Formats: sequence, C-alpha cells, structure tokens
Amino acid sequence: MEDVLEHADRFECVTCGHEWPREAVPEAPPAARVVKDAHGTVLADGDCVVLIKDLKLKGSSQVLKGGSKSKSIKLVDGDHEISCKIDGVALGLKACFVKKA
Repeated sequence: MEDVLEHADRFECVTCGHEWPREAVPEAPPAARVVKDAHGTVLADGDCVVLIKDLKLKGSSQVLKGGSKSKSIKLVDGDHEISCKIDGVALGLKACFVKKA
C-alpha cells in the first residue's frame, strides 16, 4: 500500500481510515561490558587480582601496598569497576590499578 500515514504508535490507511499498531522492532540486547586490567587482560566475576602500585585510601591514613592480593572480585557499573576486599577493607577499584593474578 502506498497511501499509509505513519504515526508514532500506529499506521493509518488514508483511503479507508483503518488503523493498526506498529509491530514492535525487537531491541538488541545490551552489549556485555568488558573490563580489562592494566595489562589488557579481560576480567570476570570471581577472578583474583593484584594491585600494581600503592594506593592511598581516601578519607583515611591507610595505604594499600602494591602486590596486595584480592580474591573473588565482583564487576560493577560505574567508574570504579571492581568491588573487592583487600586486607579486610571492602572497596571499589579502577581496573587500571590491578592485574589479573
């Protein structure tokens, strides 16, 4: 048919006035987020990571030493992609400060 009006949620025939809903176009599933460590290795939930440099903890005088190991990380959304526990302290880390163990 050539005499069709397109509305936001439906089509309409100009000749007879018949209306029918637009067929929903299936959306592509969101792309899986890929998090890479300082050396470009892809990280996944449950991986073990090691700090590559000393990091000062914001709001405290404690310093996390380079070489500290964290077991069983969790990948999260946000600018600090890794949620983990190092030396008994739960924290969020950026992936550029760790390497896969």
